[in-house]
Amino acid sequence: MIQKFLVNRDDSFYQAWPDLALTRSGRLVCVFSECTHHGDRTHSRIMGVTSDDRGRTWTAKRPVTPALLKQKPGDPHWNCARVTALRDGRLVVIVDRVAGAHEGAANDGEQTNWLWFSSDEGETWDGPVPTPVTGIVPDQIVELAHGPHAGRWTTTAHSFQGPDRRLWSQRLWYSDDAGKTWHGPSIIAEEPGLKLCEGSVLELPGDQGLVCFLRENSSLGLDAFRAFSRDGGATWSQLSKFPLPGCHRPVAGMLRSGRVLITHRFLPGSAGGWGWMTQNMFAAITDADSCANPERNAAKLRIMPLDYDRSPVADTGYTGWVQFADGEIYIVNYIVDDADPLAQIRGYSLREEDFYLPVRAV
Repeated sequence: MIQKFLVNRDDSFYQAWPDLALTRSGRLVCVFSECTHHGDRTHSRIMGVTSDDRGRTWTAKRPVTPALLKQKPGDPHWNCARVTALRDGRLVVIVDRVAGAHEGAANDGEQTNWLWFSSDEGETWDGPVPTPVTGIVPDQIVELAHGPHAGRWTTTAHSFQGPDRRLWSQRLWYSDDAGKTWHGPSIIAEEPGLKLCEGSVLELPGDQGLVCFLRENSSLGLDAFRAFSRDGGATWSQLSKFPLPGCHRPVAGMLRSGRVLITHRFLPGSAGGWGWMTQNMFAAITDADSCANPERNAAKLRIMPLDYDRSPVADTGYTGWVQFADGEIYIVNYIVDDADPLAQIRGYSLREEDFYLPVRAV
């Protein structure tokens, strides 16, 4: 049974775009953006909360970054933070700092990305540490687990290329020395006529390599797209579709069963802005072979609605998730709903068994 919990609500701020990590002790660490509004970043700051009871209760929020206060439209703001529990026990947050027109893509704009580290499970944070990553809405720091590139860190971000800054480009950087130096970018996707962004890199089992799932941002309800890498992210295949219609900001990961979970916003496409397009958050179960097979119709998956935003100015669907050793899945999401007109961070507890009933004996 799906259970819902309040992670954080502050009726003075719009709180959105959360991510989640699970530490060695079993603590949950959630980071998210605190800002004036989705469409107004006069104030912006990345905040963190922790839970030692599997997300049933949460601490008061504490700052990860200092606040940025815009004095003029071209001043920077913090955008979208991601958090990873590294194998050495530390936590790392990556967050984009954006300034200028066209989400920082103008010639005088900024799309930089910065790291913060915690060695005490989210109690305190050290940073910022600069990176060469250029773009917005970074992926988590993905720490590869096996094969010739085990230990490599990857992250991706999207930017806007070409003379008129209208070619959407998803690119990847990687580090083989725990973030001290970086290589890249390598181009994951840069397809005229498509607006590909917000990539989520998943390391598949065995020798199947990496797959990057991508949002298509035309608001036409198109499928998710994906690309594949066999060399740890240095080069990427041609694009193929994956049957997640209207998929925005996918977050893909392996479950303990060997299946794959992808949480995402469902946006079928429509006229209008908040309240008309961003009402639904979904979770999809699939398998590694489906992810690795470039044929769209070879994929097997089940898609389950997880939440619906009832607010007239609905805005939801950026998620993060983890799985405990006993199989419990915990997801964080931002949603307006009863916090209207602002947004709150909500948590969800479920298990893989919630996606399907047991097979009946014949």
